[in-house]
Amino acid sequence: MADPRIIDIALDEKTILWRNADIEQERQIAIVDLLERNLFAPVRVHADGYAGPYRVLLRVTDGRLVVDIRRADDSPLEALVLSLTGLRRTIRDYFAICESYYQAVRQATPQQIETVDMARRAIHNRAAELLTHRLEGKVSMDFDTARRLFTLICVLHIRG
Repeated sequence: MADPRIIDIALDEKTILWRNADIEQERQIAIVDLLERNLFAPVRVHADGYAGPYRVLLRVTDGRLVVDIRRADDSPLEALVLSLTGLRRTIRDYFAICESYYQAVRQATPQQIETVDMARRAIHNRAAELLTHRLEGKVSMDFDTARRLFTLICVLHIRG
């Protein structure tokens, strides 16, 4: 019976160079929300018919995103390697708007915070659509899963 969901997700700690309290909170929220509800189904049919649930490790190797997908028993299933070329600008834009958001939360009026937050959500939504498109033919996932995965991919790119 298919169970197309992620039951465990981790980030390669060697890939994460730096993070602050705001970023750590975003990471934790993304992981909790992702594990609570997600749809993640690799498209490749495996010889034994395995169809979830999955353990996922995200890492960056040689400038590429590696999505290491494992079975529930932690045995290897497949690794997807994705060029980050199309995502880098979106990641930079997202970092910039997040920094503006964190500053607004500390200093701005509620209306200003809401304006920056709307822009942040718009970039995040675009990024989720881009990630879904980039993984098309490799993994089927819902929009919320793509948003949370993008958040975690961003954590791997923080340079301090």
